[in-house]
Amino acid sequence: MSNLRDAAMSSKAWPFEEARKLLKRAEKGASDKGYILFETGYGPSGLPHIGTFGEVLRTTMIRRAFEAISDIPTRLICFSDDMDGMRKVPGNVPNQEMLREHLQRPLTSVPDPFGEYESFGHHNNAMLRRFLDTFGFEYEFYSATEFYRSGRFDDTLKLATERYDDLMAVMLKSLREERQQTYSIFLPIHPETGRVLYVPMKQVDAVNHTITFDDEDGREWTLPVTGGKVKLQWKPDFGARWAALGVDFEMYGKDHSTNTPIYDRICEILGGRKPEHFTYELFLDESGEKISKSKGNGLTIDEWLTYAATESLSYFMYQKPKTAKRLWWDVIPKAVDEYHQQLRAFPGQDLKAQIDNPVWHIHGGTPPESRMVVPFAMLLNLASVAGATDKDGLWGFIRRYAPEASPETHPDLDQAAAFAVRYFHDFVAPQRQFRAPDATERAAMEDLVARLKVWDGGLDAEELQSLVFAVGKDHGFEPLRDWFKALYEVLLGASQGPRFGGFIALYGVDETVRLIEDALARG
Repeated sequence: MSNLRDAAMSSKAWPFEEARKLLKRAEKGASDKGYILFETGYGPSGLPHIGTFGEVLRTTMIRRAFEAISDIPTRLICFSDDMDGMRKVPGNVPNQEMLREHLQRPLTSVPDPFGEYESFGHHNNAMLRRFLDTFGFEYEFYSATEFYRSGRFDDTLKLATERYDDLMAVMLKSLREERQQTYSIFLPIHPETGRVLYVPMKQVDAVNHTITFDDEDGREWTLPVTGGKVKLQWKPDFGARWAALGVDFEMYGKDHSTNTPIYDRICEILGGRKPEHFTYELFLDESGEKISKSKGNGLTIDEWLTYAATESLSYFMYQKPKTAKRLWWDVIPKAVDEYHQQLRAFPGQDLKAQIDNPVWHIHGGTPPESRMVVPFAMLLNLASVAGATDKDGLWGFIRRYAPEASPETHPDLDQAAAFAVRYFHDFVAPQRQFRAPDATERAAMEDLVARLKVWDGGLDAEELQSLVFAVGKDHGFEPLRDWFKALYEVLLGASQGPRFGGFIALYGVDETVRLIEDALARG
């Protein structure tokens, strides 16, 4: 353990860099409460999405890194802002008319349109918990509604009335003049309609801890800020929650970064110590545009998991979290193969290299063995030339290439074969564009066929690669990658492909000869 700690204290892996910041924080008294508290927030107006997964996953990676360098206990809270008013009716749920009658009511006071739970908020919270449990995250679930109504927030809310002017000064600086006229950090819940009201305050009583306001009909009300009668606007709520819970770490997207000084200052005014932050970059779609839930221009988690295992998504999330990345279909095969490359490398690495390896962080220090003896990209090409309609159509080739492999002994490969067939039919096949070879390419391919027909070197991928390489050199391809590009475009209908020697070894020498001859006959 001491060797691990020594290595972790100098690791450049971003989870360890963040963990070391938290260790310094703990040394300055943050752990006096007995633990280090991590938090992630969730707005339950819709279903959990790929960003929710990324936020909890990355926070968990930092938590595990911290646990590797410290014996201080940790906790992770997933906090649902389910007391927020429902501002619009989601388009993907039933009973739209019924929901419209409950606009602006807290999500936990809106009937469940699916008729399964106590409220719409409870329904979405259940979806969140099921979502997190599916991926095996360790967390504690907190509901804003329960927090406000149970009195857990009462002391912080009372303090907010006492320091109201200071809190308002922070907020007003961030608002346009028109908004300043009606803004208050407090949002009362109307005693009759149950709706969240966005109204100015007539009085904030710091002694009795009440607020006085007029509702939309001009009637005056005075409510205690405690017991769930009042909630905070979302920006003050962020900082107040940090103060009330003693949060030590929270990450959020770059779109929140301009609000960080506001959140921090709110927390400090309310007697807390601002937490450590980590701001991650947002994902981009295929055109480089920011992904938007409302536009639906990015991948959902279900879409990713239709074509690849969870670990590949975890690997994608680990990579450069402070860099904007395209989250589109074509990143999936690359993520799968790179993940398994790292898994294969792990056993042979020294401790320093292991803890810098993404798979250490994906698997909490104990990654499994990769049984992926055929890369995903190669499986895609095999699906293409074999015309496979299911994974069984690939296993005949896989068994010849790797006789020791079977679906039972290599479950990750078996799963990947099914994913590859599905991915090929949905994304690769519609995009294929075969072309005829030019004279130089045709001559080289005829030469390759002739050499393969007399090949007696078995299915050694490297030796076959050397053979293909030699043909390209003998026919004057410069640069040599033009030769491989020609093979891919003529035989596979794509401009990129696998190491061709490995492809021959997997598909078979005789089968590759027929593949080339058929392509030459077409052209």
